[in-house]
Amino acid sequence: VLIFGHLTVNLLVGEGIHAIDFGFVAGKWADPFWQVWDLAMLWLAMLHGTNGVRTIINDYAEKDATRLWLKIVLYAATTVIIILGTMVIFTFDPCPVVNGVQLPGGFCPSP
Repeated sequence: VLIFGHLTVNLLVGEGIHAIDFGFVAGKWADPFWQVWDLAMLWLAMLHGTNGVRTIINDYAEKDATRLWLKIVLYAATTVIIILGTMVIFTFDPCPVVNGVQLPGGFCPSP
């Protein structure tokens, strides 16, 4: 549901892929609904991918030490990506000010 909703909104609604730019993303992330939607998609996709790679490591790494280190790297990378992705989603400023000038956007309040 999350992926199909994401693809529908980003690719089919409006001008499609040609409309995806900073303003499009900023407009979406100005709404808490889309922040939570993208956060859920990030977390679930990362956990799904991590579980798949963990299964591959368990199947193909023959030595216990190799298996251990590959899983440590996998879990560390997953943790870093989930933390950074969460921070980006919740600290993203949809109305940035560059050199004292607020960038245009229909979702930004007038100064």
